[in-house]
This record gives sequence, structure tokens and C-alpha cells, in this order.
Amino acid sequence: MKNWKLAPLALGLIAFTAGSGYASADNTPQLSQDDLQERIAANRDAIQKFASTLQGELMSAMESGGPTEAIQVCNERAPAIARDISAETGIEIGRTSLKLRNQDNAPDRWERLTLQGFDAQHAAGTAAADLPPRFGVVESDDGEPQFRFMAAIPTGGACLTCHGSDVSGDVKNALERLYPEDQATGFSEGDVRGAFTVTQEM
Repeated sequence: MKNWKLAPLALGLIAFTAGSGYASADNTPQLSQDDLQERIAANRDAIQKFASTLQGELMSAMESGGPTEAIQVCNERAPAIARDISAETGIEIGRTSLKLRNQDNAPDRWERLTLQGFDAQHAAGTAAADLPPRFGVVESDDGEPQFRFMAAIPTGGACLTCHGSDVSGDVKNALERLYPEDQATGFSEGDVRGAFTVTQEM
């Protein structure tokens, strides 16, 4: 089985694998195999572009101003990068989690169930970086079918600067200023931090 993998990023944004079998699927019979594979490829490419673009900007911010500047960049640039990719590809992309930093990223029902599934698989012994993505055709709130794709984000060591149990005072102050309802701390290396989530119209 051939795997594809995004290499672990310096800031621990993402590292995951997906085999050609794509074991986690929902309600895909209405898609041809060719259409399914094309959508999976487009979705993973969008995720890789989002992750690599955000990584580059965060690394620059870390080098120039440390973690507090990186938090500011993440606050301002992550949504903008997602919008740019959506405008370019027609694929809506974002991040979500069961422990939110940005409340605008709250999961919908399908996303929440998928995140809970990732956590259950991880608790059963699957490394976060090895969790297979979940995808399928899901009915939207207005009853229209959408192709949905989610891939878990493992917590890397560098993530703990802003997402761990012992963040510094400066980082804590920056988080309180930008994210007054922040829930996204207390993670340990290797935890499921959340997931990239993609929506594509049928």
C-alpha cells in the first residue's frame, strides 16, 4: 500500500499518513472511484498548501519576534491563508478542535464526531501522526450534499510553547488578549491537537 505523508513541520502543524485504501469513509457510493480519488487528491493538496504556507509565516515570526509574534501571525494570517486557498481552488479549508483556541473554528456535528473518533483511535494506541483521514459525502444544513475531508493534527514538541501545560507569562498574556475564551492548552507531545477540515461542493 502506497502512503502519502506531509513531513513533520518545525512548529508541529501537521504530520499524517493516508494509504490508498483510505479506511475511514462515509457514504461515498454516489461518487465514482475516479471522482473520489480526484477529490481526495485535491483536498490533501489544499491541506498541504495551507500547512506549508502557515508554517513559513510562523517560522519567520518565531525568528523575528518569538512565540508572541507567532501567535499574532496565526491570529491574523491563518484565516487569510484559508480564504486565499478557497478562492483559488473552490475548496473551503480550515482547522477545528475539541479544545478551541479560535471560537470561529468550532466543529459542526460531523467534525465533532470525527474528532472524537480520532481521539478514540489515539487512546486505543494509534499514533496521532498515523491516524487515517476521514472523508465522505455529508448533507449540509440546507440539505445539499458536500464532500468532507478531515486529517488529524498531531501535537509536536514545538507546539507546547503555546499549547502545553506550562506556557510562559508573555505567551499567556498574548493568548488572553487575542483569545479570551482559549481552551487549547494542556496538550502533551503526541496528542491529537485537532484537525484540518475541508469542505468541497458536489
